[in-house]
Amino acid sequence: MQLALEEVVAIESGKEMEETFKPLKSDDRLKHYPLTPFRLIRGLICLLVYLSTAFMFVVYFAPVAAVLMRFFSIHYCRKATSFLFALWLALWPFLFEKINGTKVVFSGDLVPPKERVLIIANHRTEVDWMYLWNLALRKGCLGYIKYILKSSLMKLPVFGWGFHILEFISVERKWEVDEPAMRQMLSTFKDSRDPLWLALFPEGTDFSEEKCQKSQKFASEVGLPVLANVLLPKTRGFGVCLEVLQNSLDAGSFQINFSPVSAVVICYIYIYIYIYLI
Repeated sequence: MQLALEEVVAIESGKEMEETFKPLKSDDRLKHYPLTPFRLIRGLICLLVYLSTAFMFVVYFAPVAAVLMRFFSIHYCRKATSFLFALWLALWPFLFEKINGTKVVFSGDLVPPKERVLIIANHRTEVDWMYLWNLALRKGCLGYIKYILKSSLMKLPVFGWGFHILEFISVERKWEVDEPAMRQMLSTFKDSRDPLWLALFPEGTDFSEEKCQKSQKFASEVGLPVLANVLLPKTRGFGVCLEVLQNSLDAGSFQINFSPVSAVVICYIYIYIYIYLI
C-alpha cells in the first residue's frame, strides 16, 4: 500500500493544467452561485442534449457493436462498444467543465493510463459516480468504466438497456442471489487485453445524516469502528471482486469529497490510496 502524495493537479475551464505540490485547503473552495433562470434553462438544455444523444447511442450504434460483433470476437466487441461509449460519454465532462464552468481538482497519486483498476469509492451524493468520468477521460479509459449498481437502475428507460450493453453488474442486495451473479459476470472481465475501470461503492447507498446515524448505531452495537464521514462499508462484494480479478488487475482506489458549499456544482476528487494488486 502506497500512501497518497501531496501532488495536486488542478483543471479549470479555460485555463492550462496547473501542477502544485501542496495539500488542498478549505480556502480553495469555489463560490456557490445562485440558481438563476438562465442557469436553470442552460441545465435543462444540457440534460435534453444528453438524453437525446443517449437514445441515439443505445438504439442505433451500441446494438451493432454489442450484439453482432459478439458472435465473432468478445474482445473486439468490447473495444468497439467502449469506443462508441467513450465518444458519447465525453459529452458529460464537456458540459460539466466547459459549459457549466465547474472546476474539478484531482489530488494524490497520478494514475497511470490504460491500467486495469478496481475503483473503491465513497458515495457522498446520488450523482457522484459521474465525476469519475472526468478523470477517466484524461486517462484514456472513459469507455472502459463499469459500475456495480442496484438492479432497479437496470430497468430505467433507455439507460437500462445501455447499462446491459456496457456490461454493468447489477445487484439485488441479497447476498445469496448476488454472489453467484457477480462471480459469473466478473469472470468475463479477466482478459488482461481488455482495459477495465471497475467502480465499487462499498457503502451500498448514498450518504445522508440519517443513514450515518443508523450506521453508527449498528457499528457500536456490534463492536465495529464508528465512522463519522462515511457509512459502514459492506465488504463481501469487494472480497469477491478481489478474489476473481486479483491476478488480472494493476491497481487502484479513489475517494470522492465534496465541499459543503455545494455538493453538486463543486467536486474535489482525492485519490488517497494506490493499491498494487500484482
